[in-house]
Amino acid sequence: MVSAPTLSAAELAEIERKFDPETAFRPVGPRIGPLITGLLAIMSIYHFYASGFALIPELMHRAIHLSFVLGLVFLLFSWRKSSQSELLPNRWYRVEGIPYLDMLLAMLAVGAAMYLPLQSPQTLAIRVGNPAPVDIFFGSALILLTLEATRRSVGITLPIIALLFMGFALFGPWMPGPLKHGGTSWLGLVNHLYMTNQGIYGIAIGVMAKYVFLFIVFGVLATRIGLGQLFIDIAMVVAGRYSGGPAKVAVFSSAFMGTISGSSIANTVTTGALTIPAMMRVGYPPRFAAAVEATASTGGQITPPILGAAAFIMVEYLQIPLRDVLAAALFPALLHYFGILTMVHLEAKRLGLRGLSAAELPKLGVVVKQHWLSIIPLVILVYLILSGRTPDYAAVYGIIACVVVGVLNPVNRLTPLDLWNALASGAKNTLAVGAAAATVGIVVGVVTLTGVGFRLGYMIVQAASDIGTVFGGLWPLSAFTVAQWTLFVSLIMIAISCIIMGAGIPTTATYIILVAVAAPALAVQQVEPLVAHFFVFYYGVLADITPPVALAAYAAAGIAGSNPFQTGNTAFRLGIAKALVPFVFVYSPSLLLVAADFSWSAFAVTLTGAMLGIGCLGVAFSGYLLAPMGKWERWWTGAVAFLFIAPGLATMAAGLALLAPVVLLQVKERRARAAAA
Repeated sequence: MVSAPTLSAAELAEIERKFDPETAFRPVGPRIGPLITGLLAIMSIYHFYASGFALIPELMHRAIHLSFVLGLVFLLFSWRKSSQSELLPNRWYRVEGIPYLDMLLAMLAVGAAMYLPLQSPQTLAIRVGNPAPVDIFFGSALILLTLEATRRSVGITLPIIALLFMGFALFGPWMPGPLKHGGTSWLGLVNHLYMTNQGIYGIAIGVMAKYVFLFIVFGVLATRIGLGQLFIDIAMVVAGRYSGGPAKVAVFSSAFMGTISGSSIANTVTTGALTIPAMMRVGYPPRFAAAVEATASTGGQITPPILGAAAFIMVEYLQIPLRDVLAAALFPALLHYFGILTMVHLEAKRLGLRGLSAAELPKLGVVVKQHWLSIIPLVILVYLILSGRTPDYAAVYGIIACVVVGVLNPVNRLTPLDLWNALASGAKNTLAVGAAAATVGIVVGVVTLTGVGFRLGYMIVQAASDIGTVFGGLWPLSAFTVAQWTLFVSLIMIAISCIIMGAGIPTTATYIILVAVAAPALAVQQVEPLVAHFFVFYYGVLADITPPVALAAYAAAGIAGSNPFQTGNTAFRLGIAKALVPFVFVYSPSLLLVAADFSWSAFAVTLTGAMLGIGCLGVAFSGYLLAPMGKWERWWTGAVAFLFIAPGLATMAAGLALLAPVVLLQVKERRARAAAA
């Protein structure tokens, strides 16, 4: 049995900082530190006031949000990641760890962000399309500072993508083939990205300012008042006693935590600090223990009611109620956790692992007595969303409920200082995603300026059609039409693009960029908009557990002391359901509950088939059903799984018939082993 590592809070924080650039804040001195904390807390108070009680013009609200984000990013994130681990001594060019240049850049970013909304509407109306030199200066400054802030807080990949899109806009006449267009000048590009609501001040930053910020603050406050601990304790009570109990606890606790947090890496470190050592103590290999936690934690981004930030982006893009998006997300998320639980259970049976003893488990009565108050804010939040209230309204009253519960709860008492620090912590957690949203605005602005989304969509459909024509002429592949092959190949190409794009980029940013490209390609093939959005979103999330840049898996490997790449491979195998479920709801949108042609019979068939298919894949990957399996049994079961996943009674019946011999052999093998024992 492998000894379980025990890591201190500082070591866990270092692991999170290492693998999550969004939390790699630089240390600051004792005089500037409280000032920055104050600015962060004021940022939270402003957003709470603006969303709950004020009527602030949209452009002004977005600009204030952006100025907070960019200014604080330059104060809290260093030029180089290597210089962020310890407080640097004062020099002539810096004070208390912050260079004077970064302070200057912070002030310039605030000025550039606030310049536009401070102009009168009449002045702006005259200058849009014909910007003055001062407009070009501030617009150019904001674009460059946004790219630099994103590089510091998120990484180099997203700024490079934005630069490539800007280059595409500037050098359109020299682009090859279908990508060729008339191009634009730097003045025209700045005008579109800065002077209109199609660029930096577009939907992405608007959603962050209006919705996402409040939900992140809600998650921080809910965790502070004990909701996170309640989730972990309840998960241990529910699943801890069964075979391989700690792994099942990891799945349940991560699923619960996903309801209030959309960060894969934060979830991995928070719950993994407890579950990974426990899994290793009962006998799970380190890489498997780390992979279970990482895969379960990525489910937080697809779990209602928050879905990272994607739910709110979908609301703005599709103009549908948030409750419809959450309803659509429910069963695909449950299938993800079902797939992990299946493999965890089979692995425990294969290894003969025990559950936790009664002495190791918390008492349900004690857990409920100590923490029941902490569930009230989440109940209020979900109730308000389901009753049709706007997301920001629900979040405001969820935050109020957190504060009230925190004051009344004697177990996790929330003092004024705790509240101040929690508000600051919540704001700090929004900085990287806010900078990323501004950079995504640049990318989306280029898409709307040049029409590149439709051009790339056309190229995807054309390439898929050519490949489909080849497949359609080959026997037995000719059983499917060219149109069916075109859709299938388009989905494969888009899925691969999402996984590649999501390597090292926040999921929300990946989702917004690829929707601009993938949605037109899928719309041509009659895929419903909601289905297309969910398809892109799911594969963007999958990047967190897909090598070579599986950041959540690498963070879990740091806790377990396992090989990161092997952990990533194992995590991808455990998360295979997340890779297959999008294909299921493309071919049977009833799984999303709110599809235009929804029917309960189609939903029941699709859900049952998906569960059987995911279960078969779990058996095939684990090599165990009722007894150890031979190679041919595993391959046969894995192939049969795809018949179940293909929606329809006929394919399900065929799958059951083909699976029957394997089940009979497994029953016979189990009896033989029992007799021999």
